[in-house]
Amino acid sequence: MTRIAFGDGVLFFPVTPFDRHDRVEREVLAQHISEGVDAGAAGVFAACGTGEYHALSVDEVSSVVSAAVTATAGRVPVLAGAGGPLGHARHSARVAADAGADGLLVLPPYLVHGPQAGLVAYVEAIAAETALPLIVYHRANAALTEDSVERLAAIEKVVGIKDGVGDIALMQRFVLAASRVGRELQYFNGLLTAELSQAAYRAIGVPLYSSAVFAMAPDLATAFHTAYRQHDDQRQRELLDGFFVPLVRLRDETPGFAVSLIKTGLRLAGMPVGGVRAPLTDPTPTQEERLREILASGRELL
Repeated sequence: MTRIAFGDGVLFFPVTPFDRHDRVEREVLAQHISEGVDAGAAGVFAACGTGEYHALSVDEVSSVVSAAVTATAGRVPVLAGAGGPLGHARHSARVAADAGADGLLVLPPYLVHGPQAGLVAYVEAIAAETALPLIVYHRANAALTEDSVERLAAIEKVVGIKDGVGDIALMQRFVLAASRVGRELQYFNGLLTAELSQAAYRAIGVPLYSSAVFAMAPDLATAFHTAYRQHDDQRQRELLDGFFVPLVRLRDETPGFAVSLIKTGLRLAGMPVGGVRAPLTDPTPTQEERLREILASGRELL
């Protein structure tokens, strides 16, 4: 199976908007995704981490992916989340394919910490449900070993590994392990606010990274990505120091703010995406004001 044909821009992880009755707001979602693609997104990852996959029913996953496919209109690939309880993951894989997704991001299984053989079997079970290519997310209770990556690389439908652990040396070994079985997978830096660590990932042959920031501030995320592609280290440092590091300090104050702040930033920009679902929480008014100031400071650099 071939690689997923992403564009040259930033990988876009849209939020899932909810209306005042806590229903998925498809029209707002379509606007959000269409504007992101217009801003230069290289691919759309719908109903994934930033899109609160953990809080969506299978019917809602189907609705979100369908809206993403329609809004994207074939301009860039659309990938959908599939994870959690195995039954939910299998069902999500099927409805994503039916909705027209181009691939799946395999998220960690629900709650339990299985052995490595079980994690490989989990991916195999999802692969058996779909003809779509899979990117496997290495993080949390789905943290992989070098041997497991070698086994996953032997599965034709597995085309990539996304790292959410942050062990650079281990990720380098993953790259080498896949090569040993004759596979050149796609590798992604999937750490929270990946811009802070991407220089290190590029050095080991991992050029792609996810950007939650792109969902609320595509101008700032794209400015960093442009500097990154041009190897403009000074410009990257300016943006990191003036925007990304202050954002991370605020993000780290409360669990789940990697998603909550993105939705808040969109609301500050006038997009009615609603709040986050439990167990996440929205920022306090003070934190919201600090986010407004951080975004303004970042844009002064533009």
